[in-house]
Amino acid sequence: MYTIIKNIDSLVTCAGSYRKIKDEMKDAKVIENGYVVIEGEKILEVGNGEGYSKYLKEQCNVIDGKGKTVTPGLVNPHTHVVYAGSREKELPLKLQKVSYIEILKNGGGILSTVRATREATVEELYEEAKKRMDLMLLHGTTTVESKSGYALDFHGEIKMLEANKKLNQNHPMDVVSTYLGAHAIPQEYKEDREGYIKLMKEEIIPYVVDNNLAEFIDCFCEEGVYTVEEAEDILTYGNSKGLKIKIHADEVESIGGAELAGKIKATSAEHLVAASDEGIKALADNGVVAVLLPCTSFYLMLKNFARGREMIEKGVPVALATDCNPGTSPTESMQQVMTFACFGMGMLPAEIINAMTINAACAINKEKTIGSIEEGKKADICIFNSKNLEYLIYHFGVNSIDKVIKDGKIVVEDGKISYM
Repeated sequence: MYTIIKNIDSLVTCAGSYRKIKDEMKDAKVIENGYVVIEGEKILEVGNGEGYSKYLKEQCNVIDGKGKTVTPGLVNPHTHVVYAGSREKELPLKLQKVSYIEILKNGGGILSTVRATREATVEELYEEAKKRMDLMLLHGTTTVESKSGYALDFHGEIKMLEANKKLNQNHPMDVVSTYLGAHAIPQEYKEDREGYIKLMKEEIIPYVVDNNLAEFIDCFCEEGVYTVEEAEDILTYGNSKGLKIKIHADEVESIGGAELAGKIKATSAEHLVAASDEGIKALADNGVVAVLLPCTSFYLMLKNFARGREMIEKGVPVALATDCNPGTSPTESMQQVMTFACFGMGMLPAEIINAMTINAACAINKEKTIGSIEEGKKADICIFNSKNLEYLIYHFGVNSIDKVIKDGKIVVEDGKISYM
C-alpha cells in the first residue's frame, strides 16, 4: 500500500546524507508543487507535478499538501528527557541573578533532580518520559537522543538507560541513548572525584556496553563540573570500549571543551555558548557537529547565544536541539528552538531546517537513514500548516503541525496523537 502526499506547496527535502556547512546550509533543496510517495516504512519517490499518478490505486492513502510545508521529521540530538521531579522553585533564584553554577553548589540544579530520579522506578521514569516524548512528537520530532545523568550512581544510571531502551521499543519515535554519568559529581563523592571517575570506568561503562544500553558517552566539561583533563580521560575510555563521543562543552565558561572535541574527534560538541575562536576552528577542522541549544541560553537569561552565524561561516556543521531538561530548558518543542535560533543567533530559515534535520541526524550518526526526504530513507515526515518555510519560522509561538508520519505511518493527525 502506498501513501502519497501530493500538491505540496513547499516540499523541503534537505537532501544530502552528509554534514552541511557554509553555503550548503542555505539550500534546503525545496521543491514547489512537490510530491512524496511512501511504500511501507520507506520513501519510494520524490518529485514535482503529477509523477505520483502512476502509483494511484484503490488502496492508496492520498494526502493533499496544498497550502502546506512538508519537511523531514525533526531530529532532536540533545535531550535529557528521562528524569523525575521538576525545578520550578529555582525560577525566582534565576530572576535574582543567582548563577547556574551557584545553584548547583548549593544542592540545587542537577543534584536536586538526582535525588528525585534515584527514588523513581524504571516504570515511573518511563511513564513520565513517554508524556514528554508525546509532546515532542506533537511538535514534529521523530527521532530523539536521550541522555542519562540524573542519578550519578550505578543503579540509577542503569535505570535511566533501561527506560531509554523501553521507550525505543514502545514509542513511535526512535530513541538514541547516551550515557552521561559525568553530568556532575554526586554528593557522596564530593571529596573523592577520582573515586567517582573510577566507578564509571570500572563498573558502569563496562555494564552499559555489555548490555547494549547506549550508543554514545558524554561528559559535562565546564568550570566547576569536569575539567578538560577529566573529560578526555572519561570520554576516551568510553570510546575505547565502543561508545561514540559527545561532549557538553563551554556552556558558560571557555575552558577548552571545544578544542578537546576536535582533538578527540567527537561526533558532536554541544552548548558551545562560550566556545573560543580556537575551539570553533577545531570543530571545523575535524568535522565535529556543533549542537546548539538556544532555548537554554534564553531560559538561563544568558547575555549571549552560541555564535551560530559565525560557526556556519567558518565551516562548522551546525545542528539544533531542545536540551529538554527540568532545570535549564523545560521545553519539548523544536519549533520553539526555531524561534531562538532565528532571533537569538541570526540563522536563516534554510539553515535552521538543515540544522534540525540532516545535520541533527549527523550528530547522532543516523544521516544515512533519516534527516532528509530522499528515496530509500525512512518515511519520517512533518506536514506543517504553513505555506512556506519562511512563514513557519515567521509565525512563532504556535504549534504548526498538521500531521506527522513516522516509519510510513501517520502518528499525529490534525494536531493530535493518533498512534495509540
